[in-house]
Amino acid sequence: MTSVDVDTRRHRQRLLDGLAASITETGFRDTTVADIVRRARTSRRTFYEHFAGREECLIALLADANRSMIQRISEAVDPRAPWHAQVRQAIEAWIACAESEPAITLSWIRDVPALGAAARDLQRDAMEGFIAMTQQLTDTPALRAAGISPPSRQLAIMLLGGLRELIATTVEDGGRAGDVTEVAVRASIALLGPA
Repeated sequence: MTSVDVDTRRHRQRLLDGLAASITETGFRDTTVADIVRRARTSRRTFYEHFAGREECLIALLADANRSMIQRISEAVDPRAPWHAQVRQAIEAWIACAESEPAITLSWIRDVPALGAAARDLQRDAMEGFIAMTQQLTDTPALRAAGISPPSRQLAIMLLGGLRELIATTVEDGGRAGDVTEVAVRASIALLGPA
């Protein structure tokens, strides 16, 4: 990687961090490109070298957040643990990710639906990443020994969509994502458990 590539990545990350800081402070709807570049300590020209607008910047921020979340959840699960424990580890990691950046979680809930077609691609890509993660995490010796195989794509969508909506409505209603840990673990165990 050249020094130009490193600088380009550094500028892009500073812009994403600037957007995240602005979302935390004022929310996406009230965030302007000027707010982002001020927090990133860069110029509008640099912003537009990376993004067509603030919506594209938000999509990039959330795509990065999804990749990070998938990695954190995957790393939190011990494939040698009993299967019930693995499910709990995954759910607790998911909730910890949501709680670590509540403003970003709320932005997913409130702002992404208003972005239209570009956001639809983000939503589909995120779901595909989470489906692959779920199928990989459930393909372990401990789960196979318990008579559990990786869920079908449809079952994974039901599980993930339900978890996402449960967390979203809880946070929108003023609760904490962690408030739903036990019900999320029980529902996941029921969906994934042996037939």
